Amino acid sequence: MKTIGFVGGLSWVSSLDYYRLFNEITNQRLGGNEAAKIAMYSVNYGEIVTLTQKGDWDGITRIITDAAKKVEAAGAACVLLGANTMHHIAERVQEKISIPLLHIADVTAKAIQHKGITKVALLGTRYTMQFDFYKNKLASYGVETIIPGADGIEFVNNAIYNELGKGKFLAETKQGFLEIIDKLSAEGAQGAILGCTEIPMLIKQSDTALPVFDTTLLHATAAVDFALG
Repeated sequence: MKTIGFVGGLSWVSSLDYYRLFNEITNQRLGGNEAAKIAMYSVNYGEIVTLTQKGDWDGITRIITDAAKKVEAAGAACVLLGANTMHHIAERVQEKISIPLLHIADVTAKAIQHKGITKVALLGTRYTMQFDFYKNKLASYGVETIIPGADGIEFVNNAIYNELGKGKFLAETKQGFLEIIDKLSAEGAQGAILGCTEIPMLIKQSDTALPVFDTTLLHATAAVDFALG
């Protein structure tokens, strides 16, 4: 079994979910008392949020790269960044380490492609939805991306930073997300990417008829596949 490297704290809420999934999936595969080998470095989410809002991606890159180097030095065979938004700098981090960085949009795109879906809604922070890094990765797999309008972007982004990232999951927020998903479905989306690692704690497949893609689960599964492969 290889050691999974994980840069967490992005937020701590979803990092708990990642940790649970690494171990649950490993135990499902191996049985007994088996669990994942994990080297984790947890950053200060507040510092990351402040730099994100300032647009200081160089500062974020320094922090995340330092964390990735530390998990590599601890013996990790791969590294995951525990947030969709942080993959805006994934290539820059990969350049500074020698172990593979498992890109969340790659594993998500493969799952979408496997379902035969060619047009998908993307929900996440404003950066994940509006920057090119995610939609370009999906486009390389032949998947077209659509996002909400301005009001929907604000609603989703504010919910992530003011509620979900703090462990708050409100019924009215869930309803707002489902209304956005329904609207994007009417615009031709054949599925919806839950493109923030906290969203799958709010929205479940049972909540909507549209296929949803839980990026936390997909990312964690890819890590276990790598570790046990």
